[in-house]
Amino acid sequence: MKQLLVLALLCCLWSYSGAQQFLQANEQAAHWVDSVFKTLNKKEKIAQLMVLRVSERKGTTVAYYDDQVAAYAKKYNIGGICLFQGPPVKQAQMINHIQASAATPVMVCVDGETGVGMRFDSVPKYPDQLTLGAVSDENLVYRVGKAIAEQCKRIGIQVNYAPVIDINNNPNNPVINFRSFGEDKYKVARWGIAITKGMQDAGVMACGKHFPGHGDVAVDSHLDLPVINKSVTQLDSLELYPFRQLIQAGVGSMMVAHLYIPAIDSTPNRATSLSPANVTGLLRNQLGFKGITFTDGLEMKGVTKFYPAGEAGLQSLIAGNDMLCLPGDIKGTISKVKKAMKKGLFTKEQLDEHVRRVLLAKYNLGLNTLQPVQTENLTVQLNAGITDLKKEVYAQAITLLKQTNTAAIPFVKKGKVAFIGIGLAQSNRFAQLLQQQLGAECFYFDYKQTEAQAKALLEQSKTYDAIIIGVHQYNKYPAGNFGISNAAVTLLNQLQQQDNVTSFVFGNPYAIKNLCQAHNLVACYEDDSLMHETAVALLQGKQTAYGTLPVTVCKEFTYGTGIISGKSVAVNTTAIKIDTAALHAIDSIAENAIQKGATPGCVVLVAKDGNIVFNRAYGYMNYDKKEPVTTETVYDLASVTKISATTVSIMQLYEQGKIDIHKTLGDYLPWVKGTDKEHLVLENLLLHQAGLTAFIPFYKETIHTVTGKPLRGFFVEKEDSNHQVRVAKGMFLRNTWKDTLYKRILQSPLGAPNTYIYSDNDFIFLGKVVEEVSGMPLDEFAREHFYGPLHMITTTFQPWKYLPVNTIAPTEQEKYFRLQLLRGDVHDPGAALLGGVAGHAGLFSNAHDLAQLYLLLLNGGEWNKVHLLKKETIDFFTAYHSKVSRRGLGFDKPEKDNATRKVPYPAAGVTAQAFGHTGFTGTCVWADPEQNLLYIFLSNRVCPEGGSNDKLTRLNVRSAIHEVIYQAIRNN
Repeated sequence: MKQLLVLALLCCLWSYSGAQQFLQANEQAAHWVDSVFKTLNKKEKIAQLMVLRVSERKGTTVAYYDDQVAAYAKKYNIGGICLFQGPPVKQAQMINHIQASAATPVMVCVDGETGVGMRFDSVPKYPDQLTLGAVSDENLVYRVGKAIAEQCKRIGIQVNYAPVIDINNNPNNPVINFRSFGEDKYKVARWGIAITKGMQDAGVMACGKHFPGHGDVAVDSHLDLPVINKSVTQLDSLELYPFRQLIQAGVGSMMVAHLYIPAIDSTPNRATSLSPANVTGLLRNQLGFKGITFTDGLEMKGVTKFYPAGEAGLQSLIAGNDMLCLPGDIKGTISKVKKAMKKGLFTKEQLDEHVRRVLLAKYNLGLNTLQPVQTENLTVQLNAGITDLKKEVYAQAITLLKQTNTAAIPFVKKGKVAFIGIGLAQSNRFAQLLQQQLGAECFYFDYKQTEAQAKALLEQSKTYDAIIIGVHQYNKYPAGNFGISNAAVTLLNQLQQQDNVTSFVFGNPYAIKNLCQAHNLVACYEDDSLMHETAVALLQGKQTAYGTLPVTVCKEFTYGTGIISGKSVAVNTTAIKIDTAALHAIDSIAENAIQKGATPGCVVLVAKDGNIVFNRAYGYMNYDKKEPVTTETVYDLASVTKISATTVSIMQLYEQGKIDIHKTLGDYLPWVKGTDKEHLVLENLLLHQAGLTAFIPFYKETIHTVTGKPLRGFFVEKEDSNHQVRVAKGMFLRNTWKDTLYKRILQSPLGAPNTYIYSDNDFIFLGKVVEEVSGMPLDEFAREHFYGPLHMITTTFQPWKYLPVNTIAPTEQEKYFRLQLLRGDVHDPGAALLGGVAGHAGLFSNAHDLAQLYLLLLNGGEWNKVHLLKKETIDFFTAYHSKVSRRGLGFDKPEKDNATRKVPYPAAGVTAQAFGHTGFTGTCVWADPEQNLLYIFLSNRVCPEGGSNDKLTRLNVRSAIHEVIYQAIRNN
């Protein structure tokens, strides 16, 4: 009976879900926790909540405290240790020594944001988080997290104090900066979740830090107590967002920062780590965090300046923390806690709850079956795979920020080439490669050289036809302009005035503020020989720049800046069977459509034989003509979602044997059983032949029938725990109404089978099948399995979360439901009520990124060395499959009688192999395998007045452009 009571208590401590695996309670866990707990006296219970330092760098040497810590482990039964400096074998020996001295297994922690190499000798570190912030592939971030965890597991570490999920919204931040994923709260949250899942899937507890947000500070908390004067509302809208998302995703632990935030706790000089209002009130009660909380290091002056070591430890426990990191005075802290307990300031029940939570975490981290760390081949095994994964990250992160000279990247050598290494006194890998492969003459200008030497080098550089600059060896933190000398800045500024200069900046991208007037500029993020090799590969055209800037540097280079190198580089069309000059006829069709009000602007992309031969933007995002459309403009794809997200996902699951299209909805969706939708066959859904009604105006139930205004009880202006379904800006639907929406589909009338009725409901169901089979939301599945691997940076559902709003074309000034201009929120009202993620609509993209998916389909399922589908799967789904319509499986097809039709669809020149789709907002994508041709048209013809504007169709704009393309092929 007692054990059952303990189990019940542990279940109260933690409600297990998702990735939150480290505090799940079961009978075996309860037995182990109870058996250990009963052996602990009061001193040992308090010591179980302490994490001690085992080494420290002092000058050029390392001081080791393993004997001292082992003595504490034996005397007090301490709860944890934190590894810092030292070689791997020494670290392993210290862990074994301390574990052997303790009666209860010790939790081993590391502050390893970039892996154990951040702390250990002889092990390279993984890329900085800000470097990861430049990449587009979420799965790659996950893999970095998993690789870091595998390092930790190998050396006996159970907890990694990572990731940093502070939003670095202060460029001069002296303590976070490059340790953050960047300035965008949505990317910080997504990347934080990805790396957390990677670590925790490998069995290592992640730790989100530094709660409630350390990004907007100008003082280093190691030296003083930073002050953040923001309101709770401001904190909630920005700093707290990644923490809230990480909690929902199941992070095992949190580290609480040393900050003074009067809006949370106005007690003078009380750090957030010592504040009950912050730890218990905000983190636990308001945000619902149930995991382990660690303080930031209690030896830091941000705390010790106002609270001596023992007092800081006591106040941290009273605040609600579980574990005290680096408490300093162990004996004094234990004494203070005991005295506080006698006074009733800290109760036995509170102490016991913390201890049981820590012991439960230890059990789930495998410390109940502890084995000594094996030192044989340890360093070699810790290093395994680092180089390959770093190369992959660097290849995705490197960012082309500006290019005015088309001969700069890829580099076209004409005459003499000079390399000027700013910050270098001698050659490095970048210089060596430029010298070997481009014949560059190398010059070095370190930060000790003078203005006079800069002037002399500038004069000498004028004798060269092309100059490549590398900015190297500057500091990672921004103090003193990163240590870049005034003479070096002067030299850089003067060199940048020439368009024959291409600059590569190796390190913290904030230092690019010194090169904002550059003509040709690449952000390289880290001064590493592997990044040097990546930069040279980019220069030679062997590597594409996929990265985007994770922070704003200056007005010229804001968050999200990044040119996909190759888009603006001229294609050698001599081997491509198309008359590219004939494509200029597209201009007049597009401009006529804009002039006649069919759409305010558009983008047209044509790819032939695997090469983008035409990618042009026209007009403006709206009729006010304030924002011109660019080839980077992101559009609401509307029903193109059906094939670009849902169908391709079905295809992959089909070829994996996880979906049988001849089975029924009832075989995959338990909630349809007992309804007339249970026996609908997936093949018929893909063909729009299931008999489902075409469209259900779900939104009408949420608005007043006379005024059209939203009804009370459905929406709130600000997201809360009961209203998390965003349908538009400042409009959040109650969570439970999604169930009503699905109920309405189940209740809808069912027509005769094998009758063609184009229906959104077919694909709403198919999207749910993908989710049920894969165990992932549709948007996450598509992103992980298609968009990420193909570097489709802008292709996403809910783009308001991930993309700057000024890159997204507005759609409708909606007057019947959401009553606002929609920009970044899905136009389709049904998809909006589903939170912007649905099988039939919700996807956004620019043309270039969308093209990557269809180039893969045209290339038999492989593109840029990424293989995602089999050719036979593509051929099967894109073939005709219906006797009563033109449809393929999911895909639209040309009309079968095009040769005799007055108005061929989608154009007269298409072949029977062609497949694609159109979208209500004014979009289409058509691929033709016979001609190896891709055509994409993106517009927002519904802006601003909505679907009543049918001029795009009446003027036959999309088909006319399509026919021009086929004529260009015939002309060749």
